[in-house]
Amino acid sequence: MLKRLFLLPLIALVAFTSPSRPIEWVAIGDSITYLNDHADETGNRVHKGYMTRVVEALPHITCVNKGYNGWTTGGIADKIEELNMPKADVYSVFLGTNDWWQGRPIGTLDDYKNATGSTTIYGACRIITDKLKSLNSGATIILMTPLQRGDFVYIGDQRNNAYGSYRDKNGQTLADVAEAIKAIGKYERMPVVDLYNKSGIKPSNMVKFKRLKDPATGEYRDYRYPHYVGVPFDATKDVYPYPQEATDMTYDGLHPSDKGNAVIAKMLVKQLKKIK
Repeated sequence: MLKRLFLLPLIALVAFTSPSRPIEWVAIGDSITYLNDHADETGNRVHKGYMTRVVEALPHITCVNKGYNGWTTGGIADKIEELNMPKADVYSVFLGTNDWWQGRPIGTLDDYKNATGSTTIYGACRIITDKLKSLNSGATIILMTPLQRGDFVYIGDQRNNAYGSYRDKNGQTLADVAEAIKAIGKYERMPVVDLYNKSGIKPSNMVKFKRLKDPATGEYRDYRYPHYVGVPFDATKDVYPYPQEATDMTYDGLHPSDKGNAVIAKMLVKQLKKIK
């Protein structure tokens, strides 16, 4: 009888402390995902990407990085059979910002429902989700909306630059892209991590300032958003506008810093904890 009294609490303790089952996660994305494993391409300004942070917080999860520099929903959809996507328990799809900048039409939810092809964001997303379902029909597919953007200037070549999401591109806003991703999630009953609207990352905190020449004096000044909008930047002559001390949620106006990656990871961890 005495043995039973000690045995029951012990069983309860073992059950309570049992580790979560192993989960294999494939992160599909663009350069924001790719850079998790290529810190040297950030000028070593990023030390820990969002995927690494998630795995540290949830050590029962292992991750495969399927991020591709500059890629779009359409680019991945067109190459999906060549990308060697592995079977996994969880897939996250974090795309859309490059589609917006390159002017890919968003389309309509009917493009998704009717699988009209990769020429629209909706249609391309259908190709991607169909492939993931074919790899594992029981997998959880997490959709992630794109982050808002400030003025981007690539640290490796400042001739590669783009204005922020405070303006439309080809008559489309990045907010429209985010709404499309959310609509797919609602239609498919897939979880959505809404970085665009809920991360708190926005043009005003992308960087602390942008260093540009004052058109009136020719002297460099540190302009905060929105005051830098419209101030000329000559990529062939001007200094790189985002020195280390300008880093805030991003280090270059687009790609998350350690601070920004921590925000993304926290939102993903919250969603991944729901997976049993």
